[in-house]
Amino acid sequence: MECRLGKDFFTVTCQTLARKLLGQVLVRILDDGTRLSGVIVETECYLGGEDKASHSYNGKRTERNTAMFMDPGTAYVYFVYGMYHCFNISSEGDGSAVLIRSLQPLEGLDQMQQFRNERLKNQRALKCDKLCNGPSKLCMSMAITKDVIDQRDLTVCEFLWVEKGWETPDSCIAVASRIGINSAGAEWAEKPLRFYVKGCKYVSRRLKVIH
Repeated sequence: MECRLGKDFFTVTCQTLARKLLGQVLVRILDDGTRLSGVIVETECYLGGEDKASHSYNGKRTERNTAMFMDPGTAYVYFVYGMYHCFNISSEGDGSAVLIRSLQPLEGLDQMQQFRNERLKNQRALKCDKLCNGPSKLCMSMAITKDVIDQRDLTVCEFLWVEKGWETPDSCIAVASRIGINSAGAEWAEKPLRFYVKGCKYVSRRLKVIH
């Protein structure tokens, strides 16, 4: 039985949502009905406004980042390096969104493996903890692309949503600096805006823990 999370879950501040998402389950339904899912184990905040690492810094609105200004619970998907996708979920506050960095795969592992192999152009099986341990990897594994997913309302979308998993207590959450944003300057690159489940082997990186 589907236990989809509704608008109230997403209508909170960016940092609150980033923490609340840990332990929840991201579900993707493919065109043939195949169900893919994974537990969210790592997130990262982009606060908009004053956040120099955010696509919406200084309130900047573009065709690319429109989803960041839409209702909480809206999917924001963008390209990096002209070839990889990253998946975010908008939160309360104009221009704020949470980047989903890593998943612990639950369902559809064979299909995820196939999707990853197609991109890697080989048939070597990846270990389960290497399928979704990074923002672009999870998008490949879950068939999340900008043309299909961007600006979708996850509270009503028929092929992508977040289901209730379990609450991750603060004592089990590691807080660290964000990854790959040094160009935003030391002040913002070092802020404690990345969250992940302590001791989890499915996260992208476990360095520079702040607390």
